Amino acid sequence: MDAEGLRARLSDLLQFSVPPRSALRRQASVQRDGYVEQLVSFTGDEGEVPALLLLPEEPCGAGVVVHHQHHAQWHLGKSEVAGRCGDRWQAFGPALARAGATVIAADSAGFEDRRSGPPGTDPRDSDANDYFTTMCYRLVRGRPLMCTMLADAAAAHSALAGLDGVDQARIGALGHSMGGASVLLHAALDTRIAFAVASGSASSYRDRMARGVGIDCAQAIPGMLAVGDVDEIAPLIAPRPLLLCSADRDEYSADTPRIAEAAALAYRDARAPEALQHHRAHGGHALTQDRFEAIIGWVIAQLNEQPLG
Repeated sequence: MDAEGLRARLSDLLQFSVPPRSALRRQASVQRDGYVEQLVSFTGDEGEVPALLLLPEEPCGAGVVVHHQHHAQWHLGKSEVAGRCGDRWQAFGPALARAGATVIAADSAGFEDRRSGPPGTDPRDSDANDYFTTMCYRLVRGRPLMCTMLADAAAAHSALAGLDGVDQARIGALGHSMGGASVLLHAALDTRIAFAVASGSASSYRDRMARGVGIDCAQAIPGMLAVGDVDEIAPLIAPRPLLLCSADRDEYSADTPRIAEAAALAYRDARAPEALQHHRAHGGHALTQDRFEAIIGWVIAQLNEQPLG
């Protein structure tokens, strides 16, 4: 099957379409070191989606949609990306905003302010069960959780593209773990994405099942393997710049080298072999300083690139 045929089948499976531009609803604003942080919301798949927008003091015209991780910490979403709390090596937002990018990070369904009860970053005993229920309710309606995640991410992209000073041809996507898995699908489906980073997430379904590795609720997509596995989907991102980041003791990216090889064929066919990079580190699943710096350095290099013709 050719790339466009696979993309069309994947779009049908995930009920994906590019949403129109929508305005951000702006709420509280705080001055940070080198950028302004704004609490915003936008219209997503199922209504209003809470997000944090980071506006650089010296904008370069590019933007980044950051998909947050899972880490069984449902109380953290956009706030971890913004460096408000959580793992400091997940705080992509401040580093990118200080480099001139306009950054948006939204809460995925079941995380932070999209949990049952009041908003906040306090862990709750019901978090795990509520997240599982979030998946189940959508499945019985015939819309897997990943459909909502991708629709919301595409809406965040559209909202970012509608901001003054952001070049819609220079908006990328970045994520680690669950966030990286959704970035791979988002970038494969949404050709507006200018560049993409998928960290700790390029792992085929077949490899995970062979090794008994878990699959997150969001990645439980009925019929997925009948359409394609990750080694078939990642090549759809070519020729747009793609960074795969993995580690040798990370069970969630054990076969990333093989996926990178599969993607490399597509990049060579597109005459853009240098646009695909694979950073293979030593260590486990959690991000470390060296991987964080490699990701930030690669994205900053993309911020100064001209859009593909």
